[in-house]
Amino acid sequence: MSETVEHLGIIMDGNGRWATRRHMPRTAGHRAGVEAAKRAVEAVRKRGIPYLTLYAFSSDNWGREPSEVQAIFRLVDRFFASEIGTLVERGIRTQVIGRRDRLPPRTRRLVQRAEAETLGGSSLHLRIAVDYSSRDAIVAAAQSLAQSCVASGDLPGTIDRDTFFEHLSHAVHSSSVPDIDLAIRTSGEKRLSDFCLWECAYAELHFTDTLWPDFCDATLAGALADFATRRRRFGSVPKLEQYGDAS
Repeated sequence: MSETVEHLGIIMDGNGRWATRRHMPRTAGHRAGVEAAKRAVEAVRKRGIPYLTLYAFSSDNWGREPSEVQAIFRLVDRFFASEIGTLVERGIRTQVIGRRDRLPPRTRRLVQRAEAETLGGSSLHLRIAVDYSSRDAIVAAAQSLAQSCVASGDLPGTIDRDTFFEHLSHAVHSSSVPDIDLAIRTSGEKRLSDFCLWECAYAELHFTDTLWPDFCDATLAGALADFATRRRRFGSVPKLEQYGDAS
């Protein structure tokens, strides 16, 4: 049996398909997706999982129709404007990871307000990835580290994983958090799509055909039950297994 999940990541996929199958505009799927996100956050908090990262808007999503992008950010704004009180009340520390410079000004203001007002939350550390690209974050971390080395005179050979991750954390506007233990992707797609590639190095992956707006506590329970059956070796072989006992 595996240990419990400390950090859960979710790629929230399938809003558009959910709406299309119901002959509704894609924006209706995104509205339903926001409600699913609220349910997921509360379900995770109640289960005592301390860290949750939700993939809300990737840097590649800017390539969608401008009207859809605008609708998404209106929903993001509405979420932060309406949910700050609830987040504070439930002790949910909220951070947004990703680029800030391309976000609409109102979104930036609401994000900053949410982060400031929920800073003392201790029941759940919620990270929402907006205008996020893991590869871009890694490149930014490498640039930051290189500049730091030049300024301090340190040799490249002194760089280790912990040092690099400190710069990666700065690049995505987030404090250091544990690696992701379990990454869930909805809608039947089986790929990470540039989601937390560093943090998912040894994550267990769970793919479900459930479209994101239909995600519920039962879907989460199924993913966690699947995780509990995994044997996490992190590249090593347990001593008992070395001698033929894999029980």
